[in-house]
Amino acid sequence: MPETYIRTARPEDEEALGLLDRVTWSTLHSVQPSPQPPYDPFFSGRFGPRDHLVAEADGRVVGYIRLGFPTPLAVNAHVRQILGFVVAEEARGTGVGRALVRAAVQEARRQGARRITLRVLGHNTPARKLYEAEGFVIEGVLPGEFLLDGAYVDDVIMGQAL
Repeated sequence: MPETYIRTARPEDEEALGLLDRVTWSTLHSVQPSPQPPYDPFFSGRFGPRDHLVAEADGRVVGYIRLGFPTPLAVNAHVRQILGFVVAEEARGTGVGRALVRAAVQEARRQGARRITLRVLGHNTPARKLYEAEGFVIEGVLPGEFLLDGAYVDDVIMGQAL
């Protein structure tokens, strides 16, 4: 895998990010239905390019992480949450995911956040191991929160102080 560069997303990344989202979709990490045409735009009024860090290798987008607020409440504005995280199949196991998580933590700190949190499906062992290796701890579990592929799956809440 060529050297990976992490940067803030740009409007012209929209098509590549949307495609990456669609080709990597899986119930391992998504509770949303499988994307079907016509596809919604990747960027929205809620999440624009400024809310995404992109991993680029050889001029290609190979991953992204979305960082936002967990709620619109002012009393919760000191917290950032990872609200989306995808790595292209061919880039998995190469450090791209780790670089994106580290960049998200750094960006949350830069924004003045005091905490960063995320939610991960209980059966997504690779993601959970990565988060734990990067200092996230389990702060709560919602047992059997989702029914995916006929099985009940936990929703695991993880976080860390910044």
